[in-house]
Amino acid sequence: MVLAARGWLSNYDKPWLRRDITAGITLAAYLLPAAIGDASLAGLPPQAGLYACLFGGLVFWLFCSSRQTAVSVTSAISLLVGATLADIAVGDPVRHAALAATTALLVAVLAFAAYAIRAGAIVNFFSETVLAGFKCGVALFLASTQLPKLFGFAGSHGDFWERIGHFFRGLGETNPTSLVLGIVALGLLLLGKTTLKNRPVALFVLILGIVAAGAFRLDERGVALLGEVPQGLPVPTLPAVSRADLNTILPLAMACFVLAAVETTAIGRMFAAKHGYRLDATQEFLAIGGANLAAGLGSGFPVSGGMSQSLVNETAGARTPLSGLVAGLITLIVTLFFTGLLRNLPQPVLAAIVLVAVTGLIRIDALRTLWRFSRMEFAIAMVALLGVLGSGLLNGVLLGAGLSIILLLGRASRPRVIELGRVPGTSYFADLIRHPENERAPDIMVARSEGSLLYFNVDYVRDQLLALVRERATPPRLVIFFLGGVPFVDLAGTELLLELKEKFGQLGIEFRLAEVHGPVRQALRRLGDGHASGLAEAHQTVDDVLTRWRASTLASTAS
Repeated sequence: MVLAARGWLSNYDKPWLRRDITAGITLAAYLLPAAIGDASLAGLPPQAGLYACLFGGLVFWLFCSSRQTAVSVTSAISLLVGATLADIAVGDPVRHAALAATTALLVAVLAFAAYAIRAGAIVNFFSETVLAGFKCGVALFLASTQLPKLFGFAGSHGDFWERIGHFFRGLGETNPTSLVLGIVALGLLLLGKTTLKNRPVALFVLILGIVAAGAFRLDERGVALLGEVPQGLPVPTLPAVSRADLNTILPLAMACFVLAAVETTAIGRMFAAKHGYRLDATQEFLAIGGANLAAGLGSGFPVSGGMSQSLVNETAGARTPLSGLVAGLITLIVTLFFTGLLRNLPQPVLAAIVLVAVTGLIRIDALRTLWRFSRMEFAIAMVALLGVLGSGLLNGVLLGAGLSIILLLGRASRPRVIELGRVPGTSYFADLIRHPENERAPDIMVARSEGSLLYFNVDYVRDQLLALVRERATPPRLVIFFLGGVPFVDLAGTELLLELKEKFGQLGIEFRLAEVHGPVRQALRRLGDGHASGLAEAHQTVDDVLTRWRASTLASTAS
C-alpha cells in the first residue's frame, strides 16, 4: 500500500464530507497561530511555519493510514531545531533557514529508508518512560525561552539553567504593557483550554492581539510585534548547503525522525484503537517522509503528527484524512492573500500561545504512575529530563534513545531462570517460587528460561542454571531445561545448550530439553554436531522427557 488514500476513498461515505470539512476548518484555525509560534521556537521567520504546515499537510493525507492524525510543526521538534541550529548558523538567518529545510529533507530520507525496510516496529524500542521525562524537559526548556518575551525583554542563549538565570536577572527590565498583555492572553487561553476545549481559542486571542496592537499603538509602548510576513509561496528548491553541513546536521535529523516516528505512531495507535481500524506503522513512515520532503523543498522545517492538533481534528468530527487536505487548502489561501494581517501580532501574545500549547507536554499523571510502578523507571525519566535541561534538546533526545536501548538490553541480558515443579495431580509443570505447593522430585530438576538465548545473556543463564543445581541438597540425576519460553537462539545460545550437556555430563547429571520450538531445533541441527541434533527432539513435553528417562533408567538397571 503506497497511496493509503485509495483505500478509504473507495469506501468514502458522503455524510462524512460535511464532518471532514468542518474538522478541516477548525484544524486550520488551530494550526495557523501554532505554526507561527513554533517557527519562532525554531529560530525561523513566521512564514517558515506556514510553509511547513502547508506543504506537509497537502502531502501527508495521501499516505497516512491513521484517519485522524494531523501533520504539523510541533513544539518539541521546533525547539530542537532552533536550539541546535542556532550555534551552527552563527546568527546568519539565511543559513539557518537553509539548514532547517535540509534537516526536513534528511528526515524524509530516513523515513523513506525505514519504510523500505518495513521498520514499523522500530518505534517500540523507544521507551515511554524516557519520552515522559524528555517531554517534561522540553516543556521547561520552552518556558525558559518564552518567559522573557512574555515580560517584554530580550532572551538569551544556552541551556535551560543559563536561560532561566537570565530571565530572573532581567526581571528589572520588564515592560509593564507587554506583561499585562501577555497575562491577559494567558488567562484567555487557559480559560479556553478548560471551558472551550478543542475550540480555536488561540486564533481568537491572536486576532484580539492584532487588533489591540493597532488600536492602542502598542509598538510605541515598547511591545515587540511580529513584523512583516511575506505573502505568496516560495519556489520549491533544494537548499544551498555543503556536504559538510549534511554531516553536521545528520544527528539533528535523526533526533527529529525519532521524535516524529514515535509521536506520529503513538497518535495513530490511539485513534485506531478508539475508532476500530488498523494502523499500519510502516505506512506512517511513508507519510512522514512525504510530508517532510514537501516541507523541505518548500522552505519549511521538519514536521510530524501533532498530538494537540490531532485531538482538535478528531474532536471536531474528522472521519478521514480529507480534513487534513481541507486544512492545507485554507492555509494556502491565508499564505497567498492574508499574511499582511499578521504583522501586528504582539510577541507577548505569541509567547502565551506557545506556552499554553505545550502544557500538555508535562504529564504529571504519567510521572506519578512511574513513581508508583517503579522507582528505577522514574529515575530513568528524571535522567532524560535533566539531560534536556543540562545538555540541550539534541543531547536529551540522544540520551533518551540510548537509555531506551540500554533498558531493553538490560532486561534481555538477564532473563528470568527459575525452577519448575509438577502441579499436583497433573502432568503440568509450573513456577516453584510463585507456587511452592508444586511437587519437586528429589532426583530431578526442571528449569525454565524466559526469553531468547543470545550472545549477551548466555553467561547469565548458565550461571543461574548452575546455581539452581548447586542449591539442591542432593544433586539431581536429571536436569530438564524447558525451552517453551525460548523462541530463538543464536550461535552462542546453541553452543550454550551443548556446553550445558557436557558440563552436567561431567557431574554425572543427564541434561535434556523439553518443548523445543522449531527455530531452536533448526539451529541445533545447523550446528552439525551429533550431540546437538540429539537435543533437537520435537513435541517433547516435560512429562514426555521424564517418562522416557525413567523408562530408560529402569531398562538399564534391569540389564
